[in-house]
Amino acid sequence: MRGSKSRTLGAVIAVVTASSLLAACSGGAVKPSDSSANPSGSAAVNDTFVYAQNLEVVTDWDPATSYSNEGIVMPNVYETLTRYNPATQKVEPLLATAWQQSNGGKTWTFTLRDGVKFHDGAVLDAAMAKAALERTIKLKGGAAYIWGAVKTIDTPSANTLVFNLSYPAPIDLISSSSYGAYIYDEKAGGTADFKTFVATGKDGGSGPYTVSLWDKGHETEVKLAAYDGYWGGWTGTHYKNVEYRVVPEVTTAWQLLQSGQVSMVGRLNPQIFAQAQTTSGVATSVTSSFQNLLALYNTATGPMADVRVRKAVRDAIDYTGLVSALKGSVVEANGVVPKGLLGFNQNIVQKQNLVEAKALLAAAGYGPNGNKLSLTMTYAEGDADQQLFATLLTSSLQQLGVELKATPLQWSAQWDRGKSADTAKRQDIFVMYWYPDYADAYTWFINMFHSANPPFFNLAYWNNTVADKLIDSLPALTAVTPPLAQAAYTTLQKMIIDQDAVASVLYVQNYQRAYSSTVKNYVDNPAYPNVPFVYNMAPGA
Repeated sequence: MRGSKSRTLGAVIAVVTASSLLAACSGGAVKPSDSSANPSGSAAVNDTFVYAQNLEVVTDWDPATSYSNEGIVMPNVYETLTRYNPATQKVEPLLATAWQQSNGGKTWTFTLRDGVKFHDGAVLDAAMAKAALERTIKLKGGAAYIWGAVKTIDTPSANTLVFNLSYPAPIDLISSSSYGAYIYDEKAGGTADFKTFVATGKDGGSGPYTVSLWDKGHETEVKLAAYDGYWGGWTGTHYKNVEYRVVPEVTTAWQLLQSGQVSMVGRLNPQIFAQAQTTSGVATSVTSSFQNLLALYNTATGPMADVRVRKAVRDAIDYTGLVSALKGSVVEANGVVPKGLLGFNQNIVQKQNLVEAKALLAAAGYGPNGNKLSLTMTYAEGDADQQLFATLLTSSLQQLGVELKATPLQWSAQWDRGKSADTAKRQDIFVMYWYPDYADAYTWFINMFHSANPPFFNLAYWNNTVADKLIDSLPALTAVTPPLAQAAYTTLQKMIIDQDAVASVLYVQNYQRAYSSTVKNYVDNPAYPNVPFVYNMAPGA
């Protein structure tokens, strides 16, 4: 999940998410699989790929509004016009084979791939793609905001899709989004409403796999089966089945991997990952990500409405100690934007400064000669990394005479509290993960730092008209004048971290995967967090 990531949650993922597919550190015995694919409990069937994660897999099956954990499943069932390649840092053809921009980045013309069939047998054409995207835009859920520049969509021929924009935007990149950019057959359910149709565990995708089972609340929650009519074909060796299992405890997931009952674990804690690196039959990978953990500060109400208190908390955080304690699973952040994306600035550095923090608190009227300060913080229940941050920050603030009441919550409860219309119920510090909806830093700023009333993901409740104008300018600057976009991102990050102390970026994750050595051709793509693109992988001996 996104922060988990779920934006509509019912993002995300989800989001993100924020357990963001992180596993807990608690132990437990191996649970028998409730999957009929492996009744004996022995090694998983060779043509079945089994993915273990710690949270519920699906909260919303609608590709228009989905914005949560189902993001790990969706790219195997649904497809987008383009897909981001982290090796080239460019988008590549998927359902579109070619595209070009004109009119100063305000017109984008895509040529669709021939011979693409949806899982109900319908053949993709421009009218169907237009209908799907217009439905997504109309519903205004999940990541629909990514299409904000789109004024109209034209279909001059059966395989030509034309986007007419109200301002320049990188539609080729937007079309690769892990949320909100899927092309689907909205008539897949016949006369049934599409949202109702997919809510039963069916799909309207064109991807290599189709949904064969959704068993909400069970350990094996989702099963996918190969779609025989997939346009990419099935020559060569492929997994024909995919399963997603909910395994809350990291030690249990590790035991299942060792026993061959699962093929991959999305994340292990540092201690177990170190063990995995030397375990026979287990392969590991470490990939830098676009996913970071943020502490959002309540700028609107409570003691942290005082910028001096926010800056004191920012300066109390032991960023280096936190990263060191997580032993290679994370790296220190340089501002809001991770390395590898436009907007990254290595000169933005956050360091602990307890002397300055003490002085700021005294200036705000707190300390030995002032008032007692007590702060509240919420973070994701079951996320050992966030729990560690809570422990370290509690200790640092105690040295300053500040009490921190840190409460772990399930994402839905945490998010509901953060968005509460009753400002007294909101927290002083909200901890959550974020990763981009597509490989662009804009998604951090439009969601978390643009004014929003009522709040959605702007859980710092920051309202700054200067920042809003800069954020609104980012898509056009990115599409037309990237150096100006870079400058705007730098200005925004200095406002957020230094000037107004709206948030602290605690670290950037490294994706540490552990999987069976029989899994071949696995590649981690940070633009699609925690997504195994199973069709591109192969079962081995």
